[in-house]
Amino acid sequence: MPGRAKLAELVNRREPLAFRFADDGFVPNHPRWPMLVYPGAVTLPDGVDPASVVEELFRSNGWGDGWRNGIFAYVHYHSRIHEVLGIARGMAEVRFGGDKGKVLTVKAGDVAILPAGTGHQRLSSSSDLLVVGAYPPFGTYDLCIRVEQHEAALRTIPEVGRPEKDPVYGREGPLLTAWQEG
Repeated sequence: MPGRAKLAELVNRREPLAFRFADDGFVPNHPRWPMLVYPGAVTLPDGVDPASVVEELFRSNGWGDGWRNGIFAYVHYHSRIHEVLGIARGMAEVRFGGDKGKVLTVKAGDVAILPAGTGHQRLSSSSDLLVVGAYPPFGTYDLCIRVEQHEAALRTIPEVGRPEKDPVYGREGPLLTAWQEG
């Protein structure tokens, strides 16, 4: 695992791509905040476990309860918590925002930050895909996959507060500007 100084050297300052998605009747998406994608935000050097680099970066910025896996191949969202996805290895085509959303290709070193309510679904991936996910220090993990969950999600999504830190860039991150309170 890289030390703090080495970790800082592996972070590449990137302007985020911001995406807003409308409620499609199944996936509510977030009513105010965009999903952010930082292409190539993290350099993943040879000889180091790439997932440990991403995990440590998120952890150093207060995003925890991390996991390593892929992205579910069915449409889902989280109505009570935000989520960050760091691509540690491989690549994937992911539809964000539900069936009427946008398909993006994400690859090793990319990071996507999903405000509560943002639909996501893996459409395809390389066989070596490895994703690191994490959450801010508040909120409750839930998995919304049924249209019957939509109405309750409309109430809970706006109640999930803004994190104090961007999971990649900390207190100076673009998330804090893009996700304004109020």
